[in-house]
Amino acid sequence: MKTDLNTLKLYLKKFTKLRQGVTKYGKAPHKPALLLTFIEQFEKAEINDNKVFISPELVALFKETFALLVRTAHTSDFSLPFYHLATEGFWTVKTKLGSPLNVHIKSIHTLNEVVDYGYFADDLYALLIITESRNILKTALLDHYFPDTKSEYLKTRQGGYIQNLQNYLLNESTEAYTLTLNDSDEEEQFIRGGMFKKLVPQVYNHTCCITGMRLVSNHGFSMIDACHIVPFSLSKDDKINNGLALCPNLHRAFDRGLISIDRDLKVLVSDAIAEDLSNNYALQHLNGKSIILPFGTKHYPNGSNIAWHREHVFKQ
Repeated sequence: MKTDLNTLKLYLKKFTKLRQGVTKYGKAPHKPALLLTFIEQFEKAEINDNKVFISPELVALFKETFALLVRTAHTSDFSLPFYHLATEGFWTVKTKLGSPLNVHIKSIHTLNEVVDYGYFADDLYALLIITESRNILKTALLDHYFPDTKSEYLKTRQGGYIQNLQNYLLNESTEAYTLTLNDSDEEEQFIRGGMFKKLVPQVYNHTCCITGMRLVSNHGFSMIDACHIVPFSLSKDDKINNGLALCPNLHRAFDRGLISIDRDLKVLVSDAIAEDLSNNYALQHLNGKSIILPFGTKHYPNGSNIAWHREHVFKQ
């Protein structure tokens, strides 16, 4: 596909004249940082359609890009440029109700619930899918907004943050990952929680560890949940061994203490429930059944966490 030089010239002007909020630390760097994040996703073939979905990987990449490029005291706030970029005329955010987003939602969790995806103007998207024009736009952003940090940025392999986080959550690394754990950072919680929901089903091969049910749709959706053994609100623990892969009904039963796991990794069913035992799906039929374990002992459920669940959640 050939680059349209007139369109490229137009967007070079737009990209170097972004509307930036003025703060006590200087002009806000969020919009150019987000555009560079999008370009990085194009380079990695993570965007292959004109639809950009909010994901833990996208938010993590933005945080990493921001940390590499910004030396002022501005904070990394993903929702800020994701919304305000629409004022530039080449970016639109579509809500799940179908209408454009017309209010700045500061909470990343709420933003993710409301937004379906964002998309570029067609002529800009046509430029971004071509390596040559994409590189020209990338260079213009770096030269104009981040001249002092562009060299370090270009030398650094992007994606290290999310890879280090994944290794940390999988217990495959004892080192803290690139950006310090911060339990009060909502974006950090969104990234870690999203990775937990993704990784737990993966290590269990998208299989419910109690029933053995495995169901993945043609659209890539799994019917298996990632269930915290000790709730994150109490433990702040999103490591893989604080999780179990469960089908939705057993996830709910586990959270409410109707089932638990004993020290031999067998299912416990509470006596505090009444059910029809002639029903093949009665919980009592699962009592004493060994759970299916993930591959690799480092992924096994943590014994102390399971003991905590038996003591504090399970209804004896």
